[in-house]
Amino acid sequence: MTPIVEFKNVFKTYDGETLVIKDLNFEVERGEFLTLLGPSGSGKTTTLMLLAGFETPTGGDITLEGRSIARMPPYERGIGMVFQNYALFPHMTVAENVAFPLEARGQSRSGIAAKVERALDMVQLGGFASRRPAQLSGGQQQRVALARALVFEPSLVLMDEPLGALDKQLRERMQIEIKNLHKQVGVTVIFVTHDQSEALTMSDRVVVFNDGRIQQVAPPVTLYEQPGNAFVAQFIGENNRLQGRVSGIEGTTCRVDVEGGSVLATPVNVSSVGEATTLSIRPERVEINPDPGAIPNIFEARVEELTYLGDSLRVRVGLDGNGNDDFVVKLANVFGRSDLAPGDRIRIGWRAEDCRALDAPG
Repeated sequence: MTPIVEFKNVFKTYDGETLVIKDLNFEVERGEFLTLLGPSGSGKTTTLMLLAGFETPTGGDITLEGRSIARMPPYERGIGMVFQNYALFPHMTVAENVAFPLEARGQSRSGIAAKVERALDMVQLGGFASRRPAQLSGGQQQRVALARALVFEPSLVLMDEPLGALDKQLRERMQIEIKNLHKQVGVTVIFVTHDQSEALTMSDRVVVFNDGRIQQVAPPVTLYEQPGNAFVAQFIGENNRLQGRVSGIEGTTCRVDVEGGSVLATPVNVSSVGEATTLSIRPERVEINPDPGAIPNIFEARVEELTYLGDSLRVRVGLDGNGNDDFVVKLANVFGRSDLAPGDRIRIGWRAEDCRALDAPG
């Protein structure tokens, strides 16, 4: 099946020297929810603007439904857009705002009324047609913007940080509503955010950007469980890092010498003895006081800080002989209490399959 969107060797520069987008290649499948994720300045919003037509690629090509759109003006692309600031017309009613894309396309008045009603019902705003944007809450305004983007039945909808202006509780509720709406309508969505939890919650796949380049494209579970490099491991969720050098490789396991000991790990970005590497271990995969011999990687440690997070307890420890006093263990809050206290001496450990040997620092 032909992908609905394809970026082919796309690059972008504003001054002829510095590339803000570097050799961009990826595809978007029809009907999927794809998120572009990365820190500020990583290239994710520029990529969205290139697809929308508000920016023109310096080189390469972008196709939509199999045809090149790299030099096509935005109004000819037939793409729905939702912005962070909603971009609603304050002097128009909700119904008039939603009707605007249909009127711009010259559709009949009777047809417009039926489609506006259906779009507002879709976002649960059927009784708000006569109100103006100033009379709505932030979440309601965002729903109007969604209805306006969907009303003309585009094959593709672009969303640029659409939940950034909402408070945490409303933001989380809107994440679920947008995802459910996506399943209901079946439209292809490309969503931009810098929030990793938002990307993990909503996406079928995530494109991780840094410094104008794609770092990894994968479903959320793969990004979290199997990060492809040290940047992805650090950017997606919380992550412990240890620096070391490979001292042996055998099958699916490698041994890495670190300050204060050695660690058995899964080799990802290492292939030979002597290579420098960054070890990645998720906090929830670390055990406290494991049974002797149960797991290979065990360090003596001192509890430095306890942080109660409700559903879990975040334990910051210092590793003996390593100089790392910012190693984190996350314990599920099963019993509502903990016997740990700052200053306690403990042992921590983890399995080789939960420790990934990634690229070296820098």
